[in-house]
Amino acid sequence: MTKKNALKVEKLTKIYSKSSAKEIKALNDLNLEVKEGEIFGLLGPNGAGKTTFLNILAGTVIKNSGSVNVWGFDLDKNSRQVRSSIGIVPQEVVLDPFFSPKKLLELQAGLYGIPKKDRITEEILKMVSLEEQANNYARSLSGGMKRRLLIAKAMVHRPPILVLDEPTAGVDLVLRQNLWANVKQLNKQGVTIILTTHLMYEAEEMCNRIAIINKGNLIKVDTTKNLLDSIKTKKITFKVEKVIKINSEELNVINCSYVSNNEIIITYERKKYKIEEIINKIKSAGMEIYDISTDEGKLEDVFLDLTKN
Repeated sequence: MTKKNALKVEKLTKIYSKSSAKEIKALNDLNLEVKEGEIFGLLGPNGAGKTTFLNILAGTVIKNSGSVNVWGFDLDKNSRQVRSSIGIVPQEVVLDPFFSPKKLLELQAGLYGIPKKDRITEEILKMVSLEEQANNYARSLSGGMKRRLLIAKAMVHRPPILVLDEPTAGVDLVLRQNLWANVKQLNKQGVTIILTTHLMYEAEEMCNRIAIINKGNLIKVDTTKNLLDSIKTKKITFKVEKVIKINSEELNVINCSYVSNNEIIITYERKKYKIEEIINKIKSAGMEIYDISTDEGKLEDVFLDLTKN
């Protein structure tokens, strides 16, 4: 069964004019689809256009041209429905320090015009593990709790799409793990997640599909697995009894470096060799191998390769 689009963007363009003579294309004919129920990563270097894109979804920036369709609603024709279909969690932690989580969620629900009988404040607080802190001042919450409260605020109107903009910026390892566990749980409950992050390993671990944008252009969009499979090279580290130097050309590999008297790192083309062939070449040179570790390459390698030009 084909999943429907949670978000569809066609030829989205945003131009900023610094002066009559100079224009900056923050987004250039961007085409993008996010499927219902997936965790979708939006990656790009600083200035790539990610924030502009999210601000268009949030309604704080007006696009120049193109179409944005959110959960079946067109941004130009049904802007209110588009806003109600998205919950956006910003990078910055901005909360009224003298309000409790419960009061903040009630206030947010009121701003969305949700009648008291239809509010799910208690349910959301439980969802983000803040039920015990429901009546504490926001200023007394830890950094991780404040992040979770931002997610809760974005969920008060039950949006089917949740946008997380750099949600773990400045967050320690334990809080990060808790936050991702929370996000995965929301996703299991049917919420579509759109995520921006500068941490490649987060995107690699969390996302089903990833779009990479640079200078307003869509460079690549594919499944995380396909992006990782596109890495052309592989590294193997051999720990040996004693290194016997071999020329890279003799091995017919890209590079062969000697870290110490007992360690060799070999970089080779994945499609050209099987690991057994490399091992046999090391053994036939007269070296006794006692440990092998491999580096398959990371999403960071793909990202740098695609955005370097």
